[in-house]
Amino acid sequence: MDKQSFLKAGHPPTLLASFLYFDLAFMVWVILGPLGVQIAKDLGLDHAQKGLMVAVPVLAGAILRIFMGVLVDHLKPKMAGAIGQVIVICALFVAWQFGIHSYEQTLLLGVFLGFAGAAFAVALPLASRWYPPEHQGTALGIAGAGNSGTALAALFAPGLAAAFGWTNVFGLALIPLALVFVFYLVVAKDAPECPPAKPLTEYFKVLKDKDAWWFMFFYSVTFGGFVGLASSLTIYFNTQYGLDAKMAGYFTAACVFAGSLVRPIGGRVADRVGGIKSLSVMYVFAAIFLAIVGIGLPEAWMALGVFVLAMLALGMGNGAVFQLVPQRFRKEIGVMTGLVGMAGGVGGFYLASSLGYAKQVTGSYQLGFMIFAGLALAALIGLTSVKTRWRTTWGAAHLTSARI
Repeated sequence: MDKQSFLKAGHPPTLLASFLYFDLAFMVWVILGPLGVQIAKDLGLDHAQKGLMVAVPVLAGAILRIFMGVLVDHLKPKMAGAIGQVIVICALFVAWQFGIHSYEQTLLLGVFLGFAGAAFAVALPLASRWYPPEHQGTALGIAGAGNSGTALAALFAPGLAAAFGWTNVFGLALIPLALVFVFYLVVAKDAPECPPAKPLTEYFKVLKDKDAWWFMFFYSVTFGGFVGLASSLTIYFNTQYGLDAKMAGYFTAACVFAGSLVRPIGGRVADRVGGIKSLSVMYVFAAIFLAIVGIGLPEAWMALGVFVLAMLALGMGNGAVFQLVPQRFRKEIGVMTGLVGMAGGVGGFYLASSLGYAKQVTGSYQLGFMIFAGLALAALIGLTSVKTRWRTTWGAAHLTSARI
């Protein structure tokens, strides 16, 4: 790929603003996970409650992505993102000023943090609409690398909580969040080719297309695995290996950095070799590494190594999925980003909550990991079943300049 061609093709300031907005939004979206050890200790939560606490923001973000996807197409991405970010800032401010004193209040905060998770449905269309088909994988990979915000939460939140108290972490998070929000408002621009808004009933006609459901399933595994692990690993390393909250956060940050930083590489590789081929390979590796964790490893450093490899596969898979989606649904990219992103959040909710319940019921996390490894294999089988049709219809060489 010609680097100069990519830089000239779109609007780099908007791409940067999309990345930063997404990055900080994701940082606060999963913040209950890195703070989970301290919160659970103070509120006396059991394993199932801890699993649900970190899973609720993921589910809320999944559901709200549909709403934000519709809002993107009606108000354009920049305004939709501004509305969501104001809600998140207000929720964090209230939690900081008044505190969180019960399990139910953590769940309520998790619902409002879902608006941060819904930033996915804003950042990707904001960036995507500036770029032609041959650069979609790279552009969306860069914007989608905002997943790295989950690593920032894991890296800093436990240490800040130990120093200042976990409630004050919500207030500290407002500082970078507000700075990036101002930058976003000043720098980001909506693409000139934003499609006109349609009646709400038009948006969900896309669900009649079976390809939409395939993309939703594929992303529920790649992104669901990524965000489910990002939300759960601090608690996992603390419970399974006895690491303190700060060290467990460092281990989690290493895993999440791996998965988020390779998302642009996943998009770029998909642009070069084709999204189907790239995604197929990533499912194989993800299934293998999740199964190894499911079997059980005796030392924390061994688990860290395998989780990093799993996150690399899942992160690159995220980039590959969103190399394909704009090729198939370019005119419906706003609502498809919302729907596919919703499915990814549902996958993350399932993994995060099921790990907690597996530990509560069986005394081990292994069953939760093994089932998700099986879902990765199911996704591989599904992708294999549709690849010929895709390559001979909407992905045919005479219809698109992108590799499918």
